[in-house]
Amino acid sequence: MNKYIPIITTSFFLLIFTYVDVYANNLFFEEGKKLFDKKKYTDSKFYFEKDIVFNPKSENSYLYLAKIFKKEENDNFEKNNLNTVLLLNPKNEEAIYLLTILNIKQSNFSKAKELLDTLVMVCKKMCSSKIELKEKLDISQKSK
Repeated sequence: MNKYIPIITTSFFLLIFTYVDVYANNLFFEEGKKLFDKKKYTDSKFYFEKDIVFNPKSENSYLYLAKIFKKEENDNFEKNNLNTVLLLNPKNEEAIYLLTILNIKQSNFSKAKELLDTLVMVCKKMCSSKIELKEKLDISQKSK
């Protein structure tokens, strides 16, 4: 029995540290979201980036970073973060929507059309926005 005590103790501490680490990582995203909602974008960006360091597959942190870069009008970083969200979750409707708008803004109509078609296939929550995007795309194409 004595030979199992160190194994049990080690397992216990590993479990505790893993739980604390996961809990702390979630706090980074939650704190970033609170600051984002208060329109403190620079501060929230720090927490989202910190969340990504501990959880590189945090699609929500990438999405919120994209929203911050949209507000800062930094199209390249917005696009990079939205593309990362879609790599992690190709069915993320909000990322598809935002990337479609960005492509319309940049006059990349073929990519915008492709994204709009993708949104039509995957939409569950944002189905009403596909009509709005189609109208924006049509108006932008006619004006160019």
